[in-house]
Amino acid sequence: MLNISNNSISHNVKQNRFNTLRNVEEKVTGRAHIRLMLWTLILLIVVLFLPWTQNIRSNGNVSTLNLDQRPQTINSLIAGRIEKWYVKEGDLVSKGDTILFISEVKDDYFDPLLLERTDGQRQLKERTANSYQEKVDALDNQISALNEQRGMKLEQTTLKYRQAKLKSEIDSNAYIAAKANYKIADEQYIRMKQLYDGGLKSLTDLETRDLKRQQTKAYEVEALNKWLGSKNDMITAKVEYSSVKMDYQSSVAKANSDKSSALSDKFDAEATVTKLKNQYANYKFRSSNYYITAPQDGYVTKSIQAGIGEIVKEGEQLISLMPTNYDLIVEMYVDPIDLPLVKRGNKVNIQFDGWPAIIFSGWPNASYGTYVGQVYAYDNFLGENGKFRVLVKPDPNSPKWPKALRVGGGTNGMMLLKDVSIGYELWRKVNGFPPEYYQGNTSKSNEKKK
Repeated sequence: MLNISNNSISHNVKQNRFNTLRNVEEKVTGRAHIRLMLWTLILLIVVLFLPWTQNIRSNGNVSTLNLDQRPQTINSLIAGRIEKWYVKEGDLVSKGDTILFISEVKDDYFDPLLLERTDGQRQLKERTANSYQEKVDALDNQISALNEQRGMKLEQTTLKYRQAKLKSEIDSNAYIAAKANYKIADEQYIRMKQLYDGGLKSLTDLETRDLKRQQTKAYEVEALNKWLGSKNDMITAKVEYSSVKMDYQSSVAKANSDKSSALSDKFDAEATVTKLKNQYANYKFRSSNYYITAPQDGYVTKSIQAGIGEIVKEGEQLISLMPTNYDLIVEMYVDPIDLPLVKRGNKVNIQFDGWPAIIFSGWPNASYGTYVGQVYAYDNFLGENGKFRVLVKPDPNSPKWPKALRVGGGTNGMMLLKDVSIGYELWRKVNGFPPEYYQGNTSKSNEKKK
């Protein structure tokens, strides 16, 4: 039948009785089959030279460009007890709208007149500080008066001392003159006695000369006494000058000591006033935090605390808020091997969850239902998932992203790289090379050619 043996039995088989066997035996390979295979081979070769856009595929999610546009939680700055809710989940609130009211739970702030009493204490302390300031001013005036009196008194005692000194000099000169007169009178008495002994003068003349000598002696003693008295007055004036100076110094020192004490009390009062002002401001700020308000426009998405009468601590989360105004971006993650290929401005085709799309990986222009973005920034450190995060913002020169997008939605992104042939792409995939593996060498060779 197949004629593969030297012992043929075909002459014993009647092929006319078997249609299938007859068709197989009579079939001859024609030129049509050869042409089909040839065209198929040519088609495959042509396909290998077709363009292919290299890309990096990565899943991600929708986020916001600015940090203040992302979902946030509103916290309580103080500990309190929930008294009343003004919103519910899903409500749209504007900036400053009241969300809930809490009451005080700490006994230090139970007094309903706490602000008024604290402000009253501050006013009293301010008056005390003003009183100390008035005392300081009075002591300054007293010190000025004491200094003025001391100057006048010292000037007076100085003049008195100069008078005593001049009088002492006069009495000293008078004593010297009286002493000279007594010496002259004594010499005259001696000569008179010599004349009396010679019989030239009478006893009356001798007695007269002796009387005059005694008188000059008395004048000398009187002049000496007056000189000593004036000298004593000069010393007394000098002592009085020192005493006056010391007394006024003591008075001024005491006044300065009282002034320093008054200043110290004033500073203590002012410190207490500052402390009370700070305390008053803290109480006022705390009272303003009883009403929790919205920090910006947004939707109340979830209530973390619920009910009436629950106690919340400082910094505890109350509700979550989603801002109404935000600029969308896409967070996608790439492998470390692909990070060197990521550059700012790279185009990215994005498929959003919920939006049907037809995607041709290597022909982005033929894809349908995708939206175009461009790389805005990327992290320089590895994330917890072992990949690098890349931020993609809308491309201003492409159609806008859907308005119905919401933060947190999933995405499937394709970062577009270099246009190559399908053959090169298959060869790169088989060898496990990253996209644009020979980009650096290609650029150098191009520079050499130039």
